[in-house]
Amino acid sequence: MASAVLNLNLRCNLTLRASCSSEERNHGMPTMKDNIVISDSQLSGNHKHPPLINALKASAEQKVASFHFPGHNRGRAAPSSLTRLIGVQPFLHDLPELPELDNLFAPEGPILDAQKQAAKLFGAKETWFLVGGTTCGIQASILATCSPGDTIIIPRNAHISAFSAMVLSGVVPKYIIPEYDFEWDIACGITPSQVENAINESNTEGRKASAVLITSPTYHGICSNLEQISQICHSHNIPIIVDEAHGAHLGFQPHLPPSALSQRVDLSVQSTHKVLCSLTQSSMLHMSGNIINRERICQCLQTLQTTSPSYLLLASLDAARAQISENPETVFNKPVEIAMEARSLIEKIPGIRIFDSSTFGLDPLRITVGVWDLGISGFEADDILYEDYGVVSELTGTRSITFAINLGTRRDDVLRLVSGLKHLSQTHSFSGRLNNERFNDMVIKSCVGTASGMQLSPREAFFARKTKVSFNESVGKICGELVCPYPPGIPLLIPGEVITEEALSYLVNVKNNGGFVSGAADSSLSTIVVCS
Repeated sequence: MASAVLNLNLRCNLTLRASCSSEERNHGMPTMKDNIVISDSQLSGNHKHPPLINALKASAEQKVASFHFPGHNRGRAAPSSLTRLIGVQPFLHDLPELPELDNLFAPEGPILDAQKQAAKLFGAKETWFLVGGTTCGIQASILATCSPGDTIIIPRNAHISAFSAMVLSGVVPKYIIPEYDFEWDIACGITPSQVENAINESNTEGRKASAVLITSPTYHGICSNLEQISQICHSHNIPIIVDEAHGAHLGFQPHLPPSALSQRVDLSVQSTHKVLCSLTQSSMLHMSGNIINRERICQCLQTLQTTSPSYLLLASLDAARAQISENPETVFNKPVEIAMEARSLIEKIPGIRIFDSSTFGLDPLRITVGVWDLGISGFEADDILYEDYGVVSELTGTRSITFAINLGTRRDDVLRLVSGLKHLSQTHSFSGRLNNERFNDMVIKSCVGTASGMQLSPREAFFARKTKVSFNESVGKICGELVCPYPPGIPLLIPGEVITEEALSYLVNVKNNGGFVSGAADSSLSTIVVCS
């Protein structure tokens, strides 16, 4: 009994130590740094551990006999093959939901403190930490705003998590085909007029949209005008959800586009691990305004997220927030400077182009280079850069390669990239091998044709009985799988839609011209899964 009481007191003391702010520990006095008064949320590094980091550190340092999960018992039984790779420290801090570490689904201590500080930094009314990536956040956002049979307005090239959310929620999609740059084979953003037209069409069809989902920025860093889109949505009392997976850094430097929240969106989901520095799989969901029911968001997140969240992931979100909070207005100065230098050097290389857009905003930390003037594909160029120069890109296309600049990018990395591109320029010249005919209008016509032929909702198609048929026999049947050709990276066939001859012809053309198809169970496309 005495030991139980001692352990309880120990945990209570640790909880109090972890949750109290630095101002409380300093008798309410603000902290001074270089003779400048700064708030508690601005401290990081050696001055103050972020709240969740502090709690995790204190808990890991306990001298206790552990009779709880996980089985490696604070690293004592950690697999040697993994400790040789990453050391034992991660295991020491891989702890379960102990009382002093708070509860992700009912936070009252360090998790709540960490989420509040994140909300303040990013300009949100409320922020939730996600351990299931942005996928989880997109799914929760759609489930929280849409009910079975409702309509959601959504880009045709939305992330696959949006399609799985349609299966989970039973919502019916109203698709918008994104603007498309045929020269680059790149899907761009969504315009305000497209959103307004989709809303009006839905109203005319007698099915008012329950939500609008926009992806901004895209994988290539293309940003839509969210401020105008938000105004349109709110004039119809429709919430706007933004898949901002690639934009957690936006707004923290004058040369960066504005963040989604600063443009009055209702929900923004960010992959904090992409450009910011949290661990892979960790994300944040931000809410603003008064349209969204926060209790429903909480309920959806509890439904979708694991009941055993990794505190390493949660702590990394807190740490990433603290890292930006130290110098939020200048932390991205160096990456932007490096990106501008890279663009300046690359622009001078013969045969190499750099993507730009006069219609949409563009994230300067995404550099997309075109190589078709050299007579090679993006895939070929990427292989050469990797094998000969050790340059690893973020995204490869038929005519381009995309490189992501971040806080860890160094000038030496840029110089290596420039050297590799110069090598490509010197060793390749346009020989006509790269077919310049890329089906232009067929891309859009195929997507529109299949989207207008929806016979089952994504949810109905998911649960329907399915069978495989040969490629040519599939015409006229209801597709049972998501088939996405690249280019253009826009799903051509979505479960529940009728398969057309035009769609199949486009798939053949993509394969014959060096593209590939994802999502299909049979990558060779000899067969296609259809609903019985």
